Amino acid sequence: MENPGSSAALRPIPPQGGGSLTPALVKGTIVGALGGLLFGFDTAVISGTTAALTQAYHLSPKLLGVTVFSALVGTVFGAMLAGFPGERYGRRDSLRILGVLYVISAVGCAFAWNWDALVAFRLIGGLGIGGSSVLGPMYIAEIAPARLRGRLVGLFQFCVVFGILLAYFSNYLIGLARFGAAEWRWMFGVAALPAAIFFLLLFGIPRSPRWLVKKGRVEEARSVLRTLGDENYERDLQEIVDSVHLEQHQTQEPLFSRKFKLPIFLAVTIGMFNQLSGINAILYYLNDIFAHAGFSRASASLQAVAVGFTNLIFTVIAMSVIDKLGRKTLLLVGAVGTALCLAGVSAVFFTGRHEDKLVWLLIGYIAFFAFSQGAVIWVYLAEVFPNTVRAKGQSLGSFSHWFMNGLISLVFPMVAARSGAYPFVFFSVMMVLQFFVVLFIYPETKGVTLEAMQKKMGIA
Repeated sequence: MENPGSSAALRPIPPQGGGSLTPALVKGTIVGALGGLLFGFDTAVISGTTAALTQAYHLSPKLLGVTVFSALVGTVFGAMLAGFPGERYGRRDSLRILGVLYVISAVGCAFAWNWDALVAFRLIGGLGIGGSSVLGPMYIAEIAPARLRGRLVGLFQFCVVFGILLAYFSNYLIGLARFGAAEWRWMFGVAALPAAIFFLLLFGIPRSPRWLVKKGRVEEARSVLRTLGDENYERDLQEIVDSVHLEQHQTQEPLFSRKFKLPIFLAVTIGMFNQLSGINAILYYLNDIFAHAGFSRASASLQAVAVGFTNLIFTVIAMSVIDKLGRKTLLLVGAVGTALCLAGVSAVFFTGRHEDKLVWLLIGYIAFFAFSQGAVIWVYLAEVFPNTVRAKGQSLGSFSHWFMNGLISLVFPMVAARSGAYPFVFFSVMMVLQFFVVLFIYPETKGVTLEAMQKKMGIA
């Protein structure tokens, strides 16, 4: 076995160039991002089942919140713990485990024999979601060339929002099929098929070259970089080897040390602000929000599809410009737009007038969110930590995201039951706060290799 810190393991470095999209890179990115599709589907599918679950299990607003929250408990633990198997068994093989969890959750929810069983299987699905939110973007970031990394990691978010759209559309179609009391079971169960496909496709993609170097498998890492189309694979391999060599001398270095205070702050705040925008509270309870504003059940489902489609379109737009405009610019634009739209939504609920504007305000909100935070969060989390603590750091960022998600989703139905306006006022104020935090503290990360990032942030 070669020593990953030995320069003898490397050949002369060719002139600098750029990476290209090879079939292996495209396949690895798409398969890695499919975990995001399941993530998005499982996140949004609950919105079509809340009314049926409330009736079937006689749920109060508090217990409905617990039902939604149960999956989020799993996401918190999944995000916290994903780094451990990711480091030991590799990103790819750990994603296979998550694929199995998705299948178990979908089938279990479809055949849940009581409320306790439903909550348990939703928790299992949450483990898959939380783990995917860490390992999917990490895997893509580690196989992607620097100049394409934003767009390729952004594909994970594209799959998340495509999964959300599929969930809304699936709920709408299942509603038309009139399955009666079993309708909500079908809504949960259909996710088993894409989950099984995701699991099988993971057997056809390469391991992360950075993980291979960490395990001393330098030749295999070199072969993977070549297959992925890295025209400067020797230079990039040398950077990876140097970074891993440094890591081996810092194996006991804790994440929570002074030198990592900036990336820790960035990871925690971007995860928290993502949820303080109210995005998942809105996605989870979208049908209920429309119903509260006076829309019929079928109309609410169709409006949800429109919101999901908007999410998809503006995610694609963001992916096309994220490596040109940069992550920081997108976050600033999105903070302004989401704050204004949320203020408009709160005005509709405060006054009880202009309910017809609610759809357009929520579509505008989703457009600004998808163009900014939605496209940036997983890219940014995959970039800001050095190799020595990337897995732990990304788990921390995902944990802050899912912890805040769970807290808001648990409280939202109870607060909204008193007044539909107050939650949206809070979300709007948080977006104003985010604008100033991003403006004065967040660094730009576009076009910087993962190995060079730590130097830019003053860590090396």
